[in-house]
Amino acid sequence: MRRRRPLSPWARRLQRAVAGLAEVAARGAARLPPRAGDRLGARLGALTYWLLPGRRRVVLANLALAYGTALGAPARQSLARAHFRHLGTTAVECCRLFFGAREAVLARVQVDGLEHIKAAMAEGRGALYLTAHFGNWELLAAAHRIAGYPLNVIIRPLDNPFLEALLARSRERNGLQLIPKRQAVRDVRAALARGECVGILLDQNAGRQGVFVPFFGQLAATSRSLAVLALRTGAPVVPGFIRRLPNGDHQMILEPAVPLVTTGDLDHDVAVNTARFTATIERHVRSHPEQWFWVHRRWKTRPA
Repeated sequence: MRRRRPLSPWARRLQRAVAGLAEVAARGAARLPPRAGDRLGARLGALTYWLLPGRRRVVLANLALAYGTALGAPARQSLARAHFRHLGTTAVECCRLFFGAREAVLARVQVDGLEHIKAAMAEGRGALYLTAHFGNWELLAAAHRIAGYPLNVIIRPLDNPFLEALLARSRERNGLQLIPKRQAVRDVRAALARGECVGILLDQNAGRQGVFVPFFGQLAATSRSLAVLALRTGAPVVPGFIRRLPNGDHQMILEPAVPLVTTGDLDHDVAVNTARFTATIERHVRSHPEQWFWVHRRWKTRPA
């Protein structure tokens, strides 16, 4: 892995200033009443739709690729605007979660399927949460305390170390245990050995190191990590998703563990199980498409 060049003192001061301004803005947003915060977030998201034409084009291109002729241009634009409003609402909501009355935020989460994680944990090998950048995924992670099991999450550090430290402190205050991506395999195995849960978001482009599986009818490069960990540790894979309800509450959905295909051919088993995991994600995205992270270039890496 190529090392980044050390930043100049001026660049580090700028990063520190950006992090400081972000914290001030976040703490201010956290003080707003929930309904006012939701309205502000939706309006900011609607404004962002026009202020970031590059991201808007990515969203529209992704929607065209995913839905094809089943969704005309006006419908794609309407869905894209709803998506940006959702992202804005989620951002302000995360300010309350990180810097405000987090218990009040968590009180708006209803949980369905708690028996599935309990059944998985009863096997004594920990559990792997299959999830995605869907709904308010930060709230999903924080809501692990409702299930009552320690949760580890794999994170990719931000380029701004001051913002990263701010975000890490906020997540740790919510009881999360953070695993840096560069040492994920070792720390994930240790967490499972302790009988804990590990959350893995499996909906990002994985480049040439990934395995190509169908997602919305298009082959998408997907990380092999979840399938490899499940096959080698025997830990059950429990799908866990959260979605925003029309009244502003959230529904956290836990499903039965995904049955693993184990033939002894690792490459085959990784591909088949990763396809199953991705199909689970697609099912949730199709149910509430505005709540998935369409601004990410999911199909950036194409098969040779």
